[in-house]
Amino acid sequence: MIKVAFQGESGAFSEIASKKMFGDKIIVSPSFSFEEVFLKVKNGDVNFGIIPIENSLYGSVFETYDLLLKYSMNIVGELNLQINHNLIAKKNYKLSEIRKVYSHPQALGQCSEFLKKMKNAEVVPTYDTAGSALISLNNNAEPTAAIASKNASKIYKLKILKSDIQNNKENYTRFYAISKNKSKKNPEHPKSSICFELKNIPGALFKALSVFALKEINLLKIESRPIPHKPFQYIFYIDFSGALYDYKIKQAVKHLTEFSLSIKMLGTYETGKIFIS
Repeated sequence: MIKVAFQGESGAFSEIASKKMFGDKIIVSPSFSFEEVFLKVKNGDVNFGIIPIENSLYGSVFETYDLLLKYSMNIVGELNLQINHNLIAKKNYKLSEIRKVYSHPQALGQCSEFLKKMKNAEVVPTYDTAGSALISLNNNAEPTAAIASKNASKIYKLKILKSDIQNNKENYTRFYAISKNKSKKNPEHPKSSICFELKNIPGALFKALSVFALKEINLLKIESRPIPHKPFQYIFYIDFSGALYDYKIKQAVKHLTEFSLSIKMLGTYETGKIFIS
């Protein structure tokens, strides 16, 4: 059976994404951190890892970008999960009774407008949405709640005090499936990702991006991250339509070498479909 690692406890949105990607019959491996997910994949403890890369409201998950490069992983799949956040607790508390609200920083950011209205509650960041449900469940000192999925409320038998509390109903998180090995499938709707470090020459970034424009390759996203041990120098990550084995993309990447110190192929995969959590 396929074994998949994800960050968080059972009931986390990443677990939901894992099962949407690979089916309900997989063996899941909850992990404390994103890095632990990468290590499990690297060491062969699991076949795949599922990691969030971007949220439509809160932006990119920078740690994931850094770990992709650190561990030289291959992106082999993509999935877009609609995130519906819920305020859950072990009792049917009134909102005014709640003294602490636990959740992952990304979830707290996605629900910031709702949390502003909870004037009596302290907002407490945790390592995971489902993990925050466990913390709330085990806190017997005061009325607490967590922001997590409906699935987490079912697993831990908690009450939903308020559903769909995210700032915007159009709230999606994009996930990658990562593997030590490249995907052997030829996607029907291919999408690819690479990263590169530019030479220190005038117009380097403009010239780098123009190689894709000249070949009429549709760039979908660009992200920059600092390079460790090289202050104020950056790695650029880009996503684009098409496969790395396409002739025109090979030609564009070849042209890119003229302006780059290094290029890393992160993978070609099927463009992610949208699922509801």
